[in-house]
Amino acid sequence: MKYTIYIVCALLVWNITVFILYGKDKQKALDRKRRISEKTLLLSAFFMGGIGALFGMWYFRHKTKHWEFKVLVPLFTVLNIAAAAGGYYLITR
Repeated sequence: MKYTIYIVCALLVWNITVFILYGKDKQKALDRKRRISEKTLLLSAFFMGGIGALFGMWYFRHKTKHWEFKVLVPLFTVLNIAAAAGGYYLITR
């Protein structure tokens, strides 16, 4: 139980990082600079960053017209929440 706070903090920091990553990519798109790859953005969402990616898409209005992002980011978010809930269950049991 004592490690739970560390895990929650790590997930919070990671999701904030993913949120910032989506914002940086949006800014690079507006400035017509070299972009962050879609693979990197999707993988960051898959590896427990789904909530940050979802909020980044919504807040920055970024990648909202790409079907891969419209489908995969919400799916990854649900999977991330399920994995976190399952992990919490196993730790506290």
